[in-house]
This record gives sequence, C-alpha cells and structure tokens, in this order.
Amino acid sequence: MERQSLFFSFSFCFFLFSLLAGFQGVQGSSHHHRHHLYGTFRPTKLFVFGDSYADTGNNRKTEANSWKTPYGITFPGKPAGRFSDGRVLTDYLARFVGVKSPVTYRWRKYGGKRLRNGMNFAYGGTGVFNTLVMDPNMTTQIDFFEKLINESVFTKWDLQSSVALVTLAGNDYAAYQAKGGTDLGLPSFMTLVVNQLALNLKRIHGLGVRKVAVTALEPLGCLPRSTVKSSFQQCNGTENTAVSLHNLLLQQAVAKLNSNATKDSAFIILDLYSSFISVLQNKEQPGSLKFETPLKPCCMGISNGYYCGSEDEKGVKMYTVCENPQSSFFWDTVHPTQAGWRAVYLALQVKTCLNLTARLSLDLSVDVGDSI
Repeated sequence: MERQSLFFSFSFCFFLFSLLAGFQGVQGSSHHHRHHLYGTFRPTKLFVFGDSYADTGNNRKTEANSWKTPYGITFPGKPAGRFSDGRVLTDYLARFVGVKSPVTYRWRKYGGKRLRNGMNFAYGGTGVFNTLVMDPNMTTQIDFFEKLINESVFTKWDLQSSVALVTLAGNDYAAYQAKGGTDLGLPSFMTLVVNQLALNLKRIHGLGVRKVAVTALEPLGCLPRSTVKSSFQQCNGTENTAVSLHNLLLQQAVAKLNSNATKDSAFIILDLYSSFISVLQNKEQPGSLKFETPLKPCCMGISNGYYCGSEDEKGVKMYTVCENPQSSFFWDTVHPTQAGWRAVYLALQVKTCLNLTARLSLDLSVDVGDSI
C-alpha cells in the first residue's frame, strides 16, 4: 500500500496524542487494515453509550425502524438494528481500536467471547434526559454498565484498558421542542443538557474507563428533516447557530474535565459538526466519495406522514430508496448512510491530524486504506 506522511485511514491522531496518553508508536498492518497501538496503553475494549448514531441493535424490534426493511441492506444485508443502510460510527471506531463491534446490552447473555470486545449500551432515540421514546436515557445506560461491573462481568483491568464512546445527536432538543420549549429558553436548556452530559462523562471515567470520547453535536440544520423545506438545497442556519452554542459549552466542559483528570486519562471531543460540514460541502477528502445531492436522503417516505421503512395497513411500502446508497450521504431524514459515516470517519482524522502535525511538527507514516 501507498505510504504517506499524514495518517490517512482514520487512525485518529487525536487518539494517539490526546486520548492515548503514554503512546509510544504506531504500526500499520496492510493485511488486517488496522493500527496496533504500543506503549503504556493499548485498548482492548470499547464501551458505548448514547443514541442512534452509536446504537447497533439495542432498540426493541417491535418499536424501532432500524429493524425494518430497508435498513441494513448494505450491511449485513438485512435489518439488524442499525439506523443506517449499513455500518455506523461505533463500527468504525471499534475497528480503529482493534476490536470487533461490541455486543449490544440487549444480547449480553448471549455475548460469549464477544464480551471481550466491550459492550454497546446505546439506544436510538435517547438523550441525557428522558426523550420521546421509552428506552433508557444515558444515566440508565451507565447504571446498566455499573451493574455489570458490580457483578464482575468486567474487571478493573478490563476498564483500565478500555475506551468509551459517548454520542449525543440532539434527541434532548427534539423532545424539548415537542414539549413546547421556546427559543428563548433554549440556551438555558442547553446548559442543563451539557452539564448532565459532563456528569455522565465523569461518571464513566470514575467507574474505571481511562479514555472517554464524546461527539460534538452535528449540524442539525443540515439534516434532511430540516433541509426538506428548501427541497434539500440548503441548511438551516438558525438551527446550526444554536448547535454552535451547544458545542461551545461542550468544549468548555471537556476542558474542565481534563484539567481535573490524571495525566494518564483523557476526555476528547469527536468533532462531528466540522466533519459533517466538510463532507456536505463536497470538500476533497482522501479516499472519500463526493455526494451529488448530499442533503437529500436515500430512503424517504412518499408523502408527509410516512418515513423510511413505513408500510400502509395492507403492507404496501410507503417509501422510496435510491438506486445506490453509496451515492448518498444521508440514509433517512436524520442518519448517514454507511458511505456517509465512512466519509465522516475520514474527515475526522484529516482535520485532527493536520491540526496536530502542525502544532507538534510531527511526521507520521502509516498504511493508507479503508479500515472497515
């Protein structure tokens, strides 16, 4: 494989220098398309908390669209609980860490050897507070985690050699609006959300997980549920401005957490906002696709009131699916396609590596390839 001075296969420079404290070196393996981390810390498990951007099958089959056709048509070829046509952020991050995508909490009793990869507690539709779904919010997800620790399902060593992924895609804000929340009260509510999120991050760390990554809020104004008003031609600037406040508060909260953490611990933000924007604006990314109509979803209801995966009372499909999901960034009105997540995956590492190599004057050299 071609080798370059920049780390161009989502080898997450931010993990190597900010998250993986004590890092000593990196080796790229062209055979396995993964990156092995040597030094004082090498992740062996991934624990996941959050919502549909990370959920790989925790939602109830009778309630979630993610278990309905055509979800999962790209991977694994049938609905499997992911809110996409294929892989999601969890799958890409797990591959980077060097483990298989961790078993979902739903299937914990049948995890067997897969428990060695960690566990996914994320439930689609949830937030830090109760939202519009009945599934467990993030506090309850962490309760599940703590219960397993107390039952010795995961040991102290398991936790010390692990990474946590925490996602927050905006369900708290959707619930706030649905319950009659006003624009005037939104900044105060955002403070509550971020403060609770920070408490959750601190709690996960306190349970023994040394490295915790949390997602910045994506540009909500660019989701198809918002861009439909402009026939999928432009983002809603007002919504994105509000998102910027959330992300600023998150930056401040994470900085405070890091200032109080031990030197071998780290909290870090995965900047989904900048990564989404970079891809949606069709900026060149190494190995990525250009999406012709990036704001238009691949799968959508045929009229108002219908959604991807919906059927009428006779079982007739009330949605359409694009011919090639790989040509679309968004799968439905909220979630990226597998190709979309891969593009975000690449954009994350490019942005971070450029910043870090410029700041630290480092020259990195690893294999280039698709890690999934």
